[in-house]
Amino acid sequence: MLWPMIAIALGFAGIAVLGVLAVRVFAEVRRLARQVEATSGRIQRAAEDLERAAGPLAFEAGRRETDPRV
Repeated sequence: MLWPMIAIALGFAGIAVLGVLAVRVFAEVRRLARQVEATSGRIQRAAEDLERAAGPLAFEAGRRETDPRV
């Protein structure tokens, strides 16, 4: 009777360990998702800034292509 009780206790301990690890993984995934969201926002803002900065340069380059006097 002792061995089945030990087997059940070890099985429960194994499931408990897996549960704790699952909670830790879930917490890290949420943290990573927040970081990815923040980084994505920063990249989007940088792309918008680059687009705004490149607009006048593209206009000037287009004007030089069509008007050789400039």
